[in-house]
Amino acid sequence: MAYRPVPLEYERPTDEEALERSRAFLRSLEARRSIRRFSPEPVPIELVENAIRAAGTAPSGAHQQPWTFVLVSDPEVKRQLREGAEAEERDFYERRATPEWLEAVAPIGTDWIKTHITDAPYVIVVFEQAWRPGDDGQKVKHYYVRESVGIAVGFLLAALQEAGLCALTHTPSPMGFLSRILGRPANERPFILIPVGYPADYAEVPDLMRKPLDEIIVRV
Repeated sequence: MAYRPVPLEYERPTDEEALERSRAFLRSLEARRSIRRFSPEPVPIELVENAIRAAGTAPSGAHQQPWTFVLVSDPEVKRQLREGAEAEERDFYERRATPEWLEAVAPIGTDWIKTHITDAPYVIVVFEQAWRPGDDGQKVKHYYVRESVGIAVGFLLAALQEAGLCALTHTPSPMGFLSRILGRPANERPFILIPVGYPADYAEVPDLMRKPLDEIIVRV
């Protein structure tokens, strides 16, 4: 597919406007926390759809947009997802997890029980497309797939936060059951599972600190 160049639509903000927008966005993301206790309270569907639209604006290798966002609200499907996740996670925690890994996640307090999947009103399951079917039936390879989908998920989380919603990034290991339950085609691989909703009244988060700027930036 050939791309025809068009003029860039860009309106530069004043320095003052740019700084205020930058500060407001930072304040929003600094308030973001992953939660594991969701309220079953309904969420306006447009909030979630707009967040997925925002994720779809992410840059991707060769503009191939190698992502699929499966939005799950059906209680029975969520039950199946939780059942599959808990089976894999229980086996992982009890047999496959290394002592070093268990020690690393101990401060967060996670275990194999995944109530967030059935409690949250929505679950977004993100799939990466390794290839797509071509017009001639051949496989068309996608490039920089993991990088592209990772950026899109970052956009998604930021958009959900801006909409006043909470989320949790969850990567059961392994994740093949997601493809089976959701009936995804062979060219898609599960990337991440994200419950979305409002926090339960009793929700708590670990008392954790983020690294300050001087620990994550290198000036050259």
